[in-house]
Amino acid sequence: MTPARRRSGAGSLRRTEYGSGLRVVTESMPEMRSIALGVWVDVGSRDERPEIAGTSHFLEHLLFKGTKRRSARDIAEAFDAVGGDLNAFSAKEYTCYYCRVLDRDLPMAVDFMADMIQHSTIATADVETERNVILEEIAMRDDDPGDLIHDLFAETLWQGHPLGRPVLGTRETIGSVSRDQVKRFYTGRYRAPRFVVAAAGNLEHDALCTLLEEHMDTGKRLSESTAHSVRGGGDVPTPSGATLVHKRKTEQAHLCLGTGAYSRRDPDRFAFGVVNTALGGGMSSRLFQEVREKRALAYAVGSYHTSFAETGFFCAYAGTMPTRVHETLDVMRGEIERLAEKGLPSDELDRAKGHMKGSLVLSLEDTPGRMSRIGKSEIGHGEILTVDELLDRIDAVTEDDAARVAEQVLSGPLTLAVVGPFKAGEFRPSGG
Repeated sequence: MTPARRRSGAGSLRRTEYGSGLRVVTESMPEMRSIALGVWVDVGSRDERPEIAGTSHFLEHLLFKGTKRRSARDIAEAFDAVGGDLNAFSAKEYTCYYCRVLDRDLPMAVDFMADMIQHSTIATADVETERNVILEEIAMRDDDPGDLIHDLFAETLWQGHPLGRPVLGTRETIGSVSRDQVKRFYTGRYRAPRFVVAAAGNLEHDALCTLLEEHMDTGKRLSESTAHSVRGGGDVPTPSGATLVHKRKTEQAHLCLGTGAYSRRDPDRFAFGVVNTALGGGMSSRLFQEVREKRALAYAVGSYHTSFAETGFFCAYAGTMPTRVHETLDVMRGEIERLAEKGLPSDELDRAKGHMKGSLVLSLEDTPGRMSRIGKSEIGHGEILTVDELLDRIDAVTEDDAARVAEQVLSGPLTLAVVGPFKAGEFRPSGG
């Protein structure tokens, strides 16, 4: 017999909103001995003016450099002393500062992270030091064509739109942005209404709220069921359908082929997630089987779907020998076109749904995975679906749903970006 699925419900999830706009979401995991704590800030690279592109990521570095009360060394030593991890990452629509500590060390973690988020000094000397570090980070990205290609694809897909700009910024903007510009961005954007505190592990929701009330601008505690509006959709960028060739002498050619897709609040994102999984999401996917297994054209091949407030994009990627890039591209185009025209048969649909469900559950086997899920859901959706609700939405995808979204997304003009020893004229427009 197949065991019945255990219904997790929403009993372990708690949410509190404060008068200041600060939101707190937690998931209790009493079987754990650790806690993952994240402060999500509703600020990303799309919020920057072109002349200060990369400032959100710049701030991510600077908030580790010291506050009015503590030096960078004080912060590092506090987490090292308890065996904790402390880190951050930047994205196009948000920035996240996170740590993982033993449950007994939560008060220290809240104290230090609240101090970093609210009271960083953004000292001139630190700005100059981190400016050089970020310029090295950009150089490292540029030296790795397998990394660079994805930024080039987004820039080509959404030409001139903030979502197309790289999170790191450019050498020019990072080299010229001033300390005062970074400081103004920090003081103007890092405010309570943009903060979501997410935590998962062996914790009590009310105890965390009490700690936050001691260290952050919270205002009074409101009803846990308070609805919260999320980032509104801006102007929707139009996929360009353009082709970009970044000429470089490389041992391997790297290519991205894709187009616009669904936003993070579009109900069809679940159906297209299934379609994307069947196309390039695992070892049994069409791209893996056709490009790698049958023809040995590439070692790395696959596809992904990234969503934002008002739109999203689909991208298929492969790295191959320059002499075989056209054959690889033809196979990828062929599989995309076939899926757009014919949809998914039932066996492929079921396999893709099973892959999605299994990957989702396995990604939540630790506290950082749980924290990331609820934090990203709250800051992006204003609500948190339970794991069972997510599984049910994947289960609900039908063959007709898959055929409809595949045709809708994959039949339009495809944008192509290529890095390798080529000339622009060597690649035909993707067409529609």
